[in-house]
Amino acid sequence: MRQLVLAVTIITVVLLSGCKAEKGEESDSEAKELLLYCGAGIRPAVEELVKTFGREHDVKIATNYAGSEVLLSTIRLARSGDLYMPGDKHYVEQARQEGMILSQRSVCYWVPTILVQKGNPKNIRRLQDLLRPGLKLGLGDAKACAIGRTTKQILAKNNIAWDEVEKNLKFQSLTVNELGMQIQAKSLDAVIVWDAIAQYYDEHGAAVPIPVEKNVISTVDIGVLAFTENRSLAEKFVEFAASSRGRDIFVKHNYTVDPPK
Repeated sequence: MRQLVLAVTIITVVLLSGCKAEKGEESDSEAKELLLYCGAGIRPAVEELVKTFGREHDVKIATNYAGSEVLLSTIRLARSGDLYMPGDKHYVEQARQEGMILSQRSVCYWVPTILVQKGNPKNIRRLQDLLRPGLKLGLGDAKACAIGRTTKQILAKNNIAWDEVEKNLKFQSLTVNELGMQIQAKSLDAVIVWDAIAQYYDEHGAAVPIPVEKNVISTVDIGVLAFTENRSLAEKFVEFAASSRGRDIFVKHNYTVDPPK
């Protein structure tokens, strides 16, 4: 899995480098551009944010969607881009510690939830039920995406040993979206995803909430990268994402904009 993540990162950097070279050949009179590295799970809301902001400010925003850890590795190698919006502020803080973030704002929250097959045929009611013999479980890879890292924190918080979880672990994903697809395909009995992602698969699955006191809520931040060549425009996008209009877009796509109580 680590080799796959590295391969994805290297390919992405090569593609971004090619885009940068092409951009350098353009005239200064052409429209300004921003490059946004974005966690795959936030894509539905971000696509609308990008379209709206781009239309209103006459700017093209290129987006690179992938797992949060994969994106961070890409940024480290590429040393270019304008904005970073991973699935958890942990990654923005890590980038800040490495001198790659100029500023950041919180825009929404992720609430992890268990997603099971429609009708909950395995009668899964709590985290401990994921350890039942014969259950087919899918989780995010902690080395690739935010949901994977957060899931490990949730398991540790509830004193659930990883070696016990591994007995049922049939699939590990590079992004949270792949987990929902596994439920849709009826390949797995249960996965742990973000609340908004679970709602996108309500035709095929059912959400089993994790009590707040047993859960680990993730804050989603967007940061302006130190490599940006248009900081003013990048900051405007961050302000738009955190504004009331931006919040309305997140809510429209089932994202949580206030800290769960």
